Amino acid sequence: MIRLKPPQWAVFGCDARFRILVAGRRFGKTYLAMVELCRAAWGPGRLAWYVAPTYKQAKRIVWKPLKQMTRPYWASKPNETDLRIELVSGGTICLRGADNYDSLRGDGLDFLILDEYASIAQEAWTEVLRPALADRQGRALFIGTPRGYNHFYDLYQGVQGQPQWTTFQFTTEQGGNVPKQELESATHELDERTYRQEFQASFENLTSGTVYYAFERAGNVRETIYDRRLALFWALDFNINPMCSVLGQRDGEMVYILDELVLPDSDTVSACEEFLERTRVWVAQSYGPVQLNIYGDATGDGRRSSASRTDWQLVNEFFSRYRDRFTTSFQVGKSNPPVKDRVNCVNAVLRNQAGLRRLSVNPRCKELIKDFERAHWKMDPSGSMLADVDKSDPARTHVSDALGYMIAKEFGMYPVFGYQSERLF
Repeated sequence: MIRLKPPQWAVFGCDARFRILVAGRRFGKTYLAMVELCRAAWGPGRLAWYVAPTYKQAKRIVWKPLKQMTRPYWASKPNETDLRIELVSGGTICLRGADNYDSLRGDGLDFLILDEYASIAQEAWTEVLRPALADRQGRALFIGTPRGYNHFYDLYQGVQGQPQWTTFQFTTEQGGNVPKQELESATHELDERTYRQEFQASFENLTSGTVYYAFERAGNVRETIYDRRLALFWALDFNINPMCSVLGQRDGEMVYILDELVLPDSDTVSACEEFLERTRVWVAQSYGPVQLNIYGDATGDGRRSSASRTDWQLVNEFFSRYRDRFTTSFQVGKSNPPVKDRVNCVNAVLRNQAGLRRLSVNPRCKELIKDFERAHWKMDPSGSMLADVDKSDPARTHVSDALGYMIAKEFGMYPVFGYQSERLF
């Protein structure tokens, strides 16, 4: 039995040839897409395609639940290689990926769904898929969550009022699939702009202007004092000049930055020795060996500061000589998170959607504060913002990068994709 919520019915019942659905996470976009595919393919010779950003995504997100939904109507066993289902009505449903969109040429389509269109190349639609609808006067449904002011935004805005086009925009809450307490929880874990984008289906420019827009001196800079009851953390960025790291403590959801190490023209061993000196008083105040959690750049396992040892090997060897002072735990992943994800995590700790500031920075951390206030996104030659931090100033971003590795590890946003699961927190 097909069960659509009222907002889904509004989209499903619209007879416009081209429809655009902008919706928050867990609105029910995938389920609606499958119902649309079944309706569109129900007829002799009809062909309906579901196109995701990649072939793997199409298979992972839709293939299994679509087979379950259509099982009573199979004309033959689904083709697992081609991701194709033949129906007893004589119609066909196929799943495709837009990562190699030139390979999609050739077929005439009666119906097309472009899922997460913000992550699909614009040319896949304009050069390949739109012409595929021409001879059959096929219809199309674009669905997805915003990804800034890209071609999805341009399309959504550009077709307003045009004949044959209709647009819809719904929040996660309007979808009715996520409890209000879950949304309330998300406001404490995401920064304001990310929350609006992911759950309120708002087009937000997350890759322009100041990187750490959530930072305010009045709210995030205050005196911090070492607490001997808490573990200490050290987060490193293995830049040579300057070699940067931050020292701090975490108390539940709160993070306190105690000090920063910014060492010009230095190396990993020198940073370790400076760390030892900076923490000497704290160690003396403690009851025994200090629990030390170490975070940092995952590429330190491949980058060698000496002829035979990597940066992380050097750090490990150094602290093995001071087991009477520190009990170390290395919290370093196999790879670094994407830059934008790491930045979003830091902004969420600086100030989340609920207005809570969970990061306090000691005034002595002058370079970290400068990073928060001066780091900007990189721009391409045409003046458009890129999803990477501008590192043209050699003094900037390295301290905040170091802190970002720790924040992303401990307060990360973990996307889980799939039919029944679309979480980003």
